[in-house]
Amino acid sequence: MVKVMGIVGSPRTKGNTAYLVKKALESAKTSGAETELIQLGKLDISPCKACDICKKTGKCSINDDMYSLMETIVEVDGLIIGSPVYFGNVSAQTKIFMDRSRPLRANFALRDKVSGAISVGASRNGGQETTCAAIHDFLLIHDAIVVGDGAPMAHYGACGVGGGIKDCENDEMGLKTAENLGKRITDLSIKLNK
Repeated sequence: MVKVMGIVGSPRTKGNTAYLVKKALESAKTSGAETELIQLGKLDISPCKACDICKKTGKCSINDDMYSLMETIVEVDGLIIGSPVYFGNVSAQTKIFMDRSRPLRANFALRDKVSGAISVGASRNGGQETTCAAIHDFLLIHDAIVVGDGAPMAHYGACGVGGGIKDCENDEMGLKTAENLGKRITDLSIKLNK
């Protein structure tokens, strides 16, 4: 059985981003995957301090929750990263996670992991596409396989909501996009693992 991990890059553990990542994981589970949810807002992850020890040893010098998270990530087949839009880009929690993943790139530990992005922002402010693009760029740098939701009316992994908690529950297209993304990541992971 393939395993798909969802990473919520929001400080709100019960907000729109968590809701949509959970919806994507529910769809992944229905499609045949084992799933795991990680909430970056609950973890103690410090920013990268640019010591370059990871370049020499392949391990990070900072001993916090990122260490065990990196160990878990290498075991999954699929990865969904969700972030709220903060000033047109990913949240601080998501960016710290990205920066601290540098040891995984030393041996391309995320290579060929089927991955996708979910971004959540107020429709009046925008930024969902640039947030998805930042996550996609991160995944491509790690040599992961980046997929969209596979639907003819792609919503680019983004949810345009009103800005309030749980507004995404009423965003039909955003919900469908999250569900399609979870299914697409699972289906392709299964095909690659045959």
